[in-house]
Amino acid sequence: MLASDKFREECGVVAIYAHPEAEKLAYLGLHALQHRGQESAGIVTSDGMTLHVHKAMGLVADIFGGDVLDQLRGSLAIGHTRYSTAGDSALLNAQPIMVQSNKGMMALAHNGNLVNAAEIRARLESQGSIFQTNSDTEVIVHLIALSKEQTLPEAMADALRRVEGAFSLVMISPDRVFAARDPRGFRPLAMGRIPALAGEKQDTIVFASETCAFDLIGATFERDVRPGELIVIGPEGMTSRFYSPSQEQSSCIFEQVYFSRPDSLVFGRAVQQSREELGRQLAREAPAEADIVVPVPDSGVTAAMGYAAESGIPFRFGLIRNHYVGRTFIEPRQTVRDFGVKLKLNPVRSLLEGKRVVLIDDSIVRGTTSRKIVRMVRGAGAKEVHLRISCPPTISPCFYGVDTPSKKELIAANKSIDEIRNFVGADSLAYLSLDGLRKACGDGEKTTYCTACYTGVYPTNWVEIEDLQPAVSKPGPLVG
Repeated sequence: MLASDKFREECGVVAIYAHPEAEKLAYLGLHALQHRGQESAGIVTSDGMTLHVHKAMGLVADIFGGDVLDQLRGSLAIGHTRYSTAGDSALLNAQPIMVQSNKGMMALAHNGNLVNAAEIRARLESQGSIFQTNSDTEVIVHLIALSKEQTLPEAMADALRRVEGAFSLVMISPDRVFAARDPRGFRPLAMGRIPALAGEKQDTIVFASETCAFDLIGATFERDVRPGELIVIGPEGMTSRFYSPSQEQSSCIFEQVYFSRPDSLVFGRAVQQSREELGRQLAREAPAEADIVVPVPDSGVTAAMGYAAESGIPFRFGLIRNHYVGRTFIEPRQTVRDFGVKLKLNPVRSLLEGKRVVLIDDSIVRGTTSRKIVRMVRGAGAKEVHLRISCPPTISPCFYGVDTPSKKELIAANKSIDEIRNFVGADSLAYLSLDGLRKACGDGEKTTYCTACYTGVYPTNWVEIEDLQPAVSKPGPLVG
């Protein structure tokens, strides 16, 4: 399948405080964030007295169809859509995770990855803690419950100081909603507001991984939750505190390259602006004598628009994507070459035949899918195929909430650019430079970015030992 040679989305979270139909807003918010995870989804609501949960495997629209939302009515809600980066793909690991503890009822949803989770879990288990899942998110729940702090906000702050890695999370208790980001700001989390209608007492406060969720529910973006910040909203109003001193910002640059929707503001920057500039910068650095610019849809579209605008070469949709491919399909008994790619993409022969094509994609991971796409374009009659990638070569795995292959599976970690070009069968191949990537994404303007997947230099003290399942932690390199 085409998706097997892409980085996989992490997760999406949403939270709603003070709305008579909080469960419906959470559902709509998750629908807008579906691109961030398609394995499972869940919503927890509060009616002011107790919490109610529903979660299942599958897509948001399928899970919350029928009368499911009627059973979740409440004025507070959190939601989560998941692609597993830590823990198996199974219902037991679906989020939010809800528990009854000595701090009361609470449920938590998390986007990211805790790089010291295995160490903390082993220590807690040796002390008698019993884990119900193998998700790293449950580590935070246990740390909150075991905290010596008396109040839930203080216990949460105490727990967050003990974990290392990437996390943007939301939590709910019967009368409060919490939102927090890790001190380095790896993953996005935005805050918005829906003005109170006539007769309502207060505005609705919402949180979401991306601002595209606000557009669907009629919320106005106010600001990002700041790195190291914990926001608590309850009967006494909204409070904000920094549970940890700020550290050097390491926002994931791949949010700009691929993960986030182009219509979102992420880390204070329009994703559409970043991706178009990626293409323009790529055209400056790696021009090609060609007749048309063709994106690999959907991830290469905006960068291809930028490349075409900068180079003056016409932009054409020479590959058409089938958006209605489900998880299962019937494959012909007699194997069709490159069947998985053909199931999702089909070339437009009338546009490609006899043309010199600049093919734009956001990344090459293993190289297998790029090879099939280049072969498909040639098979449609293209005279030349010049492959251009709108990010640098990916040479290292991510440990901060992105599912990436091991280093031995990353083609750029093991082959030269010319060897990769030969493997994928392109007439030429060029990647965007690291400096070009940083410039295009506004590095240093509103945040600084983590580029560990391109450099192998990790911004935390801990990374996971590669190829061990379950992962074990060890000290990793620091940014110098």
